[in-house]
Amino acid sequence: MLELIDFRKSYGSDFHLEIGDLNLEAGIHLILGENGSGKSTLLKAVAGIHPFEGEIVLSGVSISKDPLEYRKLIGFAEAEPLFPDFLSLEDLIQVVVKAKSSSPTQVEDLKETLKIGDFSKQAIGSYSSGMLKKSALLLAFIGDPKLIILDEAFTTLDVGTQQSLTRLIERKSKEGTSFLLTSHQNEPITAFDFSSTISLNQGRIIEHEGA
Repeated sequence: MLELIDFRKSYGSDFHLEIGDLNLEAGIHLILGENGSGKSTLLKAVAGIHPFEGEIVLSGVSISKDPLEYRKLIGFAEAEPLFPDFLSLEDLIQVVVKAKSSSPTQVEDLKETLKIGDFSKQAIGSYSSGMLKKSALLLAFIGDPKLIILDEAFTTLDVGTQQSLTRLIERKSKEGTSFLLTSHQNEPITAFDFSSTISLNQGRIIEHEGA
């Protein structure tokens, strides 16, 4: 499903992330590590946001050879999402729906699942941290991504929305979508049967359990 080949990422001389080669089969994968271990950097590189050295291939599509097609296969919600204050979630949805060839029905289903309601019509500058998180999550699921990347997926969400998100992840996984997750919250992730767990420390994999 996801293949990293000779992967390296550096920030000046202070931080180096070196994964080497990594192959992940379809499923739900958990990435663990302390702050500064490289989790978010890795996820942003796989999402096509950060440049890096090496190669990443998802479902046979290379990010370096076919970057537009690659990014269509990815959904991404970062740990602390930031959007322009003057836009609304509806504005963002229109852009992503067009890029991902999604349907209005899918968007309405996601709004209901994540309990967004009419907040989507308001300016993002008025959103709470929880609503910002829900917005990022909704955008990540739009279209038919082969891989959805959720960095600290459950932070700032109320318990009810955490449970709804858990069910949504499980349902999409059964339909063939794979996930990369990070979380500092133990309780929400106990529901998942992870295909593998990857532990990072100081920019290197120190343990990889599972497929």
